[in-house]
Amino acid sequence: MFGELVKGLRTTLKYMFRQPVTVQYPEVKRPVRERFRGRHELKRFADGSERCIGCSLCAAACPADAILVIPAENEPDNPRSPGERYAATYEINMLRCIFCGYCEDACPTNAIVLEHQYELSFYDRRASIFTKEMLLVPEDQGHGEPPPVLKQIERRPSPPAQIDL
Repeated sequence: MFGELVKGLRTTLKYMFRQPVTVQYPEVKRPVRERFRGRHELKRFADGSERCIGCSLCAAACPADAILVIPAENEPDNPRSPGERYAATYEINMLRCIFCGYCEDACPTNAIVLEHQYELSFYDRRASIFTKEMLLVPEDQGHGEPPPVLKQIERRPSPPAQIDL
């Protein structure tokens, strides 16, 4: 019994004169590891166009069924993304998301990226659904050039209708 008491006091005395490892959280934020998967972001290209082409591969790869993508056709005179389609609606239900990164791996244009931001809190269920406007980075924060396949997709004119006589 006396040996246990001495062992406990030795541990206390050992750590008494060391610097505390406590981090003053709101003011000081510890860096996260490189492989950390936090808040989702929808990236843009350097020219400001959206990377997401509305293919819904991220939604298909999501094991928790947390992603909703509704594509729409691009306007030829004012395209939003370098393809035939873009994501008209893009939503992620953060209550269902398990931060596995499958959506990031499935995206052919690297549009969805799990960044290092870990401060995610909401007070009601509606606030936990992140919309496209919440996920899309500002236009001046584009990254890279469009892939060569998507740079200039020329629309072929539809063949003339055949008339049976």
